[in-house]
Amino acid sequence: MEDLKWLEVAVETTADALDSVAARLTMNGVNGLVLEEEGDFRRFLEENRQYWDYVDEELLERMKGVCRVKFYVTDDADGRAQLEQWMAGINLPYTTAVLGENDWAHSWQKYYKPMEVGERLYIVPEWERETTPIPAGRTALYLNPGLTFGTGSHASTQLCLAGVEQYTQPGGRVLDLGCGSGILSIAALRLGAAEAVAVDIDPKAVGVAYENAEMNDIGKDRYRVLAGDVLSDRKLVDELAERKYELVLANIVADVIIPLSAQVHRFLAPGGVFLCSGIIDTREEDVKAALARNGLTVIGRWTRKGWVALAAKFA
Repeated sequence: MEDLKWLEVAVETTADALDSVAARLTMNGVNGLVLEEEGDFRRFLEENRQYWDYVDEELLERMKGVCRVKFYVTDDADGRAQLEQWMAGINLPYTTAVLGENDWAHSWQKYYKPMEVGERLYIVPEWERETTPIPAGRTALYLNPGLTFGTGSHASTQLCLAGVEQYTQPGGRVLDLGCGSGILSIAALRLGAAEAVAVDIDPKAVGVAYENAEMNDIGKDRYRVLAGDVLSDRKLVDELAERKYELVLANIVADVIIPLSAQVHRFLAPGGVFLCSGIIDTREEDVKAALARNGLTVIGRWTRKGWVALAAKFA
């Protein structure tokens, strides 16, 4: 039996008319509307870093000036009759695109390919593991990111991975705050760290990070993943602070790194490095000021595509 085909219907409108068009479609019986508007899109990205990996410059360009409503019908006679009914009284241009059933969950995978990062790492998606040779001198890092942040394709993650290469100490301990897929802490373990603890506010990250660790032959004897908010959960902070770490990672956003910098002293071993990324260049000075207020001196800086990563340590 062939896969069920769907039509993605995109109705073009304006920002002022977006709500009224959506309301009319709802009155006509549409459910499952998707609203796309450039301003909302950018605000959404600011607040949802787990999707940064799937957004590139081409997509940002395509979203310029966009304002549309999307919905879906089956690509058959019934679906087209439903489309006519749902568009009744709406005199706006619209387009349709055919989607296969498998497009819903897997279409993004075709954009995620093996990539060299830094001087030593080679990131390979799990579904290409058996067909991808590892270049000489590179350490393989296998990932299946799911819907958590951290495929290695986003500039902030690549900057942080460069720092992980530089500051991971053989036999050392690593703390990964805001771990997402676990990419940074797993990379540190692949590069010689003895053990790592990873934390994310999203409980889904725990299972994803453990799966990615297992994919890289890293067991729970060396790797522990926890769900929680280090900015508000004192018990979690106390638990993490029971041990000290040679490398503390935070690939998050400036508004989290700034208050987090006041707690770093509880986690860092003497001479240890705090490596933070996910900083938009316009917020770099704010982060540097917070690091300085909390006794941290910047010892390394990397930039890429408007993003900044900083390495700091206590004097």
